[in-house]
Amino acid sequence: MREIGHFIGGKHVAGKSGRTADVFNPATGEVQAKVALAGDAELAAAVEVAKAAQPAWAAANPQRRARVFMKFVQLLNENMNDLAEILSKEHGKTIEDAKGDILRGLEVCEFVIGIPHLAKGEFTEGAGPNIDMYSMRQPVGIGAGITPFNFPAMIPMWMFAPAIACGNAFILKPSERDPSVPIRLAELMIEAGLPAGILNVVNGDKGAVDAILTHPDIGAVSFVGSTPIARYVYGTAAMNGKRAQCFGGAKNHMIIMPDADLDQAANALMGAGYGSAGERCMAISVAVPVGEETANRLIDKLTPMVESLRIGPYTDEKADLGPVVTKEAQARIRGLIDRGVEEGAKLVVDGRDFKLQGYEDGYFVGGCLFDHVTPEMDIYKTEIFGPVLSVVRAKNYEEALSLPMKHEYGNGVAIYTRDGDAARDFASRINIGMVGVNVPIPVPLAYHSFGGWKASSFGDLNQHGTDSIKFWTRTKTVTSRWPSGIKDGAEFVMPTMK
Repeated sequence: MREIGHFIGGKHVAGKSGRTADVFNPATGEVQAKVALAGDAELAAAVEVAKAAQPAWAAANPQRRARVFMKFVQLLNENMNDLAEILSKEHGKTIEDAKGDILRGLEVCEFVIGIPHLAKGEFTEGAGPNIDMYSMRQPVGIGAGITPFNFPAMIPMWMFAPAIACGNAFILKPSERDPSVPIRLAELMIEAGLPAGILNVVNGDKGAVDAILTHPDIGAVSFVGSTPIARYVYGTAAMNGKRAQCFGGAKNHMIIMPDADLDQAANALMGAGYGSAGERCMAISVAVPVGEETANRLIDKLTPMVESLRIGPYTDEKADLGPVVTKEAQARIRGLIDRGVEEGAKLVVDGRDFKLQGYEDGYFVGGCLFDHVTPEMDIYKTEIFGPVLSVVRAKNYEEALSLPMKHEYGNGVAIYTRDGDAARDFASRINIGMVGVNVPIPVPLAYHSFGGWKASSFGDLNQHGTDSIKFWTRTKTVTSRWPSGIKDGAEFVMPTMK
């Protein structure tokens, strides 16, 4: 049985806590590895090596830090196929989807190659008599990232790339469900020239999370996961004097206006709703057609498309989606579908009993399509995180707009229309962090920031883009005067620039 430990100080380190977790192959249900679960000792060891290595790394000129990421991007491209294979085997998503996972992380690494420019401060000459004023962006010291199972390559890179480029050391606590890719990324960073101790990977569960949140030498924490845990991480980090950005759950709506191209909208819903088995925080899980005619036409188009979804293991090159990540996730999704039926929603396509020959023990859930869902139902309020799309019919545009506006989550939203006035009004009024206009999954590119509103996000600064540079640095402002013989007496009033 393969054993996965930690990566500390540039080396593989075996677990010492005596606790492990099983790593499954979601397509077969078989245990393929054991991953060590860190205790306080492993976390403390990672902090010590990070603390020792960080000052020299922060003192390295930004061009040198950028060169590490230039080489790392090259290595990611060279190792893309192997990384995707590792990722798919532990997560279950298709190979092409895994490559997309890696690529969206790679793009952030490309963005931080510009760190010599991104981390520049500001300067004002002559702010007062013989006084100059300037600001510097300096690293927080040691940062930490707590990442989810659904993007084991992308989200770690979204966190550690800007943190390390800014001169910090970093401790990554990935999901224990698919820990192999984060370890491999750390190896490639060392190969790219990163000094040992700057990027450490500590595997674990809640014990490791709590150790991160309470360790006095960790200055900033980034988290992605469910909203209840995001609240906990944000509150605990703040109580322990840490800067925190925490991203939680989602319930993303797509509004389909009567004038929309329904073929385009239906294809968008299929990819955004069922891709990666719905295990994306930006998945579209609620379709809102405006008007009964639009709704009926949309259901007619979606039904055969959902029924014909090709579901299989990652080794099936023609598969549209694979299994969900664990048996527990499979049971939870099926339970929510049952609840939707009990509450009166119409289950147009039922994938609960899907079985794949030869993979009967895999964690597969067939594509499900609900119609006549209402905002009072659990399947509308809850993030299902599975291949389930709910159709909520709206009488008019204002009713459609009100649905995402009133929902507790505010991660992503989309509108499909040919009407520029409607699209502009929608983008202006909606209280959601990321908006798509005829774009189903509006994940911003690396040079813009990613982050939701309401219960989807806690903290003032988002991931990647310029927000990430602000989050992983602290601003120091210097007011400087060289008197050149000027002799001033003592001043007892508030200093002003007269």
